[in-house]
Amino acid sequence: MQLQKKLFLLILCITVSLTCCGNYSHSKDWFDDAVIYEVNLRQYTEDGTISAFREHLPRLKELGVEILWFMPIFPISEVKRNGTLGSYYSVQDYKAVNSEFGTFQEFKELVKECHEMDFKVILDWVPNHTGWDNQWIYDHPEWYTQVDGQIIHPAGTNWTDVADLNYDNLEMQDAMIDALSYWIREADIDGYRCDVAGRVPVDFWKKAITELNSIKPIFMLAEDGSNMSLLSNGFQANYGWSLFGTINNSSSGYGYASNIKRELLRVPVIYPDGSLPMNFITNHDENSWNGTTGERLGDCVDAMNVLIFTSPGIPLIYSGQEASLNKRLEFFEKDEINWSDLSKQDFYKKLINLKKENPALWNNNTQSKMTFINTSNDHVLIYIRQKDDNTVITIINLSNETVNTTCDFGDYAGEYTEYFSDEKTSLSAQYSIDIAPFSYLVFTK
Repeated sequence: MQLQKKLFLLILCITVSLTCCGNYSHSKDWFDDAVIYEVNLRQYTEDGTISAFREHLPRLKELGVEILWFMPIFPISEVKRNGTLGSYYSVQDYKAVNSEFGTFQEFKELVKECHEMDFKVILDWVPNHTGWDNQWIYDHPEWYTQVDGQIIHPAGTNWTDVADLNYDNLEMQDAMIDALSYWIREADIDGYRCDVAGRVPVDFWKKAITELNSIKPIFMLAEDGSNMSLLSNGFQANYGWSLFGTINNSSSGYGYASNIKRELLRVPVIYPDGSLPMNFITNHDENSWNGTTGERLGDCVDAMNVLIFTSPGIPLIYSGQEASLNKRLEFFEKDEINWSDLSKQDFYKKLINLKKENPALWNNNTQSKMTFINTSNDHVLIYIRQKDDNTVITIINLSNETVNTTCDFGDYAGEYTEYFSDEKTSLSAQYSIDIAPFSYLVFTK
């Protein structure tokens, strides 16, 4: 009996260890059909506080998002600060809350309320650098990169408001892991979005994430789109930068299906099993520095949203997209989002429901079969995703003209429902369609 008990404990320990150290486990049902929502707390409300944001939780619950990503909530350094309020990413103290936003207790209560509403909360973490008046600089200057005895800002950047951390220093690594652990232990957050994760050594991430997972299973998103080894060492997702670039190039009205097809085919090839890209048409950086979705994508905004919600990966919605955000939010100043027009809320809710209702689109289905249908017009993109008896066919016109195209659905022919119109449709093996500029159809079965 004692031997059986020891064997059981050994198997249990091995199972826990594999869960903590490996890639994302598909037993986390909450993640399979989840959508990430990025919260820009400063600009979200007139007050810009944790307390004021909480009033939006019922609306976000109704919207259907499940993962709330909060941009950094830490005190912002004043030394070498950019603008009046400074950058979220110039951290003065890794274990405190910016008093402009509220208190640590208020954030802890927010996380608790989010959990009660079935949200998961991830916090934006800044591991590569700190602000110039972070206490670490005064107590441990050796924790920073130095040239000729002087601490420098990150090389090759214009980020002069931050000081570069030296990951050759193991004491600094331990302090960083301690700070990461703090928010999981004390505030019960569910993971991190890690700023410029690729500038931090992979060995650090492997060590850090293993330790964090020993506290509770967490979700890790890397702001990186090229270092795939991050996805083999604890991160479940990274940025789908390559698809994003192709989306931007498609806005001219001469987008080619072959270009999008090439990007989507990359996913099962280059992504380790169990990992995936985060797909997006905007985020805090793109909005503030490169333009609104309207400026960059023009009339194809909705079509590109359909693309990222039906492609392999996890979709992102940035604060204000559901309110037709039509301005570049100031990064270093107060610039409140206008919530008076929520006419796009139903569109995003429908996209989220599309994902939830169709296992073929789920996040644990990234490696599954994806079929592209050849068409007579290279401006028309048609692809099929399938999981067991669930089939989703997406058709998108990437041009600014009405086009006619013919295609061969072959064995996929049959009776479907067009998701947005709820109309029953028979897709014949040889199918011909006229499709309006930048329009889309999604057929489900």
